[in-house]
Amino acid sequence: MARILKDYPNIALKPENLDGRFDFARIFGRSAAVHIEIGSGKGTFLVNQAKAHPGVNFLGIEWARRYYRFAVDRIGRWNLTNVRIIRTDAAQFICEYVPDSCVDCFHIYFPDPWPKKRHHKRRFLNLTNTDQLIRCLKSAGTIRIATDYAEYFEQIKDVLASRAHLLREADFLPTAGTEIGEWVGTNFERKYLKENRPIYTLAVKKR
Repeated sequence: MARILKDYPNIALKPENLDGRFDFARIFGRSAAVHIEIGSGKGTFLVNQAKAHPGVNFLGIEWARRYYRFAVDRIGRWNLTNVRIIRTDAAQFICEYVPDSCVDCFHIYFPDPWPKKRHHKRRFLNLTNTDQLIRCLKSAGTIRIATDYAEYFEQIKDVLASRAHLLREADFLPTAGTEIGEWVGTNFERKYLKENRPIYTLAVKKR
């Protein structure tokens, strides 16, 4: 029998209800460190992190409707009060709604590599979006990235290197909920590790 996915209005944010810059303290009902995951998939990372770090406010952004609905259901079943998730375009949302200097960490794990050359312009980690991430980060805020796609990883390194005056390299440590050999414990990572694909990781901090 297929799993019946429930909606949890207290967790699922609606883009049509947004009005101006995002007020994290109002949305979560408290002031706390803010972590944003771009491309949350089925919510595995969000759930593990929210359980391990109840003092942090986590926001997930996911575009694929079927993954988004699964994540909402999973987060809701765990009754996690420090997680919200929204189905929207991440680049547009960050540009239009996330205020300056308010985010402690961006998590970007296994973003779509758009492997065909003519589609490279669709990759999230480009100069424009990176500048927006930097704008939103607090001082010493972190961007954490993982991918299985070597060519995209090289492009990401080039993009970040071009902003070396604003960013410095940081250690990339495994997150909560990971198993031996894992970095972030997402469904995609576990799938790729079973296929013996190499995983490339990188973290930078805002100067």
